[in-house]
Amino acid sequence: MLASEQAEAVLAWGVPQLRELPWRRTRDPWAVLVSEVMLQQTQIRRVIPKWIAFLERFPTPAACARNDLGDVLRLWQGLGYPRRARNLHAAAQEIQRLGAFPGTLDALRALPGVGTYTARAVLAFAFEADAAVVDTNIARVYARVVGRRLTGVQVQAIADASLPIGDSWRWNQCLMDLGATLCRPTPQCDACPLQSMCAWRCAGGDLALDPAIDSAGVSRTQSRFEGSERQARGRLLKALNTGSVRVSDAPKVMAHPAALRLVAALCAEGLVRNDDETLRLP
Repeated sequence: MLASEQAEAVLAWGVPQLRELPWRRTRDPWAVLVSEVMLQQTQIRRVIPKWIAFLERFPTPAACARNDLGDVLRLWQGLGYPRRARNLHAAAQEIQRLGAFPGTLDALRALPGVGTYTARAVLAFAFEADAAVVDTNIARVYARVVGRRLTGVQVQAIADASLPIGDSWRWNQCLMDLGATLCRPTPQCDACPLQSMCAWRCAGGDLALDPAIDSAGVSRTQSRFEGSERQARGRLLKALNTGSVRVSDAPKVMAHPAALRLVAALCAEGLVRNDDETLRLP
């Protein structure tokens, strides 16, 4: 765990300069859930306008649930990883069925597409409950501060033990900002409030021996997008935003040799509908 002086240093550094992000102004659990789902594998600058537009169109789970998945996918266009949109739509339907927004870790994890991180983030950022969040930035901070590679169980245990009780919202936000702005893959250690208390930094800060590499929760470089199946799937979904596409035209639209296999996968995932050899959004 982080010592009390380490926690105090993080809060003293972070609170006065928290990044101005629109979802930090709300405690609405639906708005927080939408932000957390959108932020998975997508840069903040791309998420902000989409988050605002999404909540204008679907301000509540009920508003999202009563619309078709195709409407959600059209608004999602440009964020990538459309399974997240499908899961968010399904989560809205489940919340509507429940009649209230879940407020416990287990109940949140039972929502479609909501894992441990997202559930803890909603608890901390919407309900201000004592929940320790571990995203890729926070996992990197913990690995370096303790000076060793961490498993998922280990990093969560350290996060739980380090959480200042009663100050979950500020603590998680500050630690997240520390990892996002200073304790980056190539860190700015000289400006870090933990530099004198960081085991890796005190051992020399050698990037070749960085304990964050291969620690659980720390993201790796994404695979190449150009020419990928992800790009091909995105091309088809973008085309379907404005109309239908014949199955026979899919290889041309997707510009990928595995187009028909990808079409079949999209249909199986419920992201595309095949009506008599004509593809449409669901």
